[in-house]
Amino acid sequence: MKRVWQRVLALYFSINFFLTISVVVILMFLFRKHHKTFRNIWAKLQLFLLGVKLDIEGEPNSEAKILLLNHQSVADIVIMEAIYPADLAWVAKKEIGDIPFFGHILDLPEMIAIDRENKKSLVKLFKDAKDRLKKGRVIAIFPEGTRSNGKRLLKFKAGAKLLAQKLDLKVQPAVFIGTVNVFDSKNFLGNFGANVKLVYLDMIDPKEDPNWYEKLREDMDKVLQNSLKEMQNKVKINSL
Repeated sequence: MKRVWQRVLALYFSINFFLTISVVVILMFLFRKHHKTFRNIWAKLQLFLLGVKLDIEGEPNSEAKILLLNHQSVADIVIMEAIYPADLAWVAKKEIGDIPFFGHILDLPEMIAIDRENKKSLVKLFKDAKDRLKKGRVIAIFPEGTRSNGKRLLKFKAGAKLLAQKLDLKVQPAVFIGTVNVFDSKNFLGNFGANVKLVYLDMIDPKEDPNWYEKLREDMDKVLQNSLKEMQNKVKINSL
């Protein structure tokens, strides 16, 4: 019965996204200069409708110009759009932008779409990132390249490392715990009122350590594992 209810919630979340994103796309088309405001309002509304209970540890560093996040769910993007103070320029796969009508969720707010099958995609990534940074935005990227199951971090792709080093960007790592429980699109499961944690790690200057990227993955995975244990222990205590 629980599984059935989770699928019903997943359907509810999907329909909700479909309808509300349609409105956001139209508003961004009509008022392009205010796209961040519309995205922020939309994201806060989603957190309310999904009943997300968010716990934040640490805080964003204003000196960092690239945000590296683990990826479990679309809820990751929703949360950052709702709470992050700067205007984020998300690095996303080109296939999203190719979706009729909804693909404008990338081009209207000037996100960065890359074709992972094209060897020249790195050149475009560097060029677009430079442009967004000049406009005062912060680059947001998932170094895993795709969604994980929320239990362990996947191997990091090279793109985020090359981008940070090529453009000499200070890095803000952050770890999501539990967002896969909000909306698991791979298994089409949803949960209302899920507990989610976001942990900001200390800012990193890639120039200070040639192995920073490899160490960062280890540090982020440790945070994920420790936080999962803490959340599980809280559930056990509350159930007593």
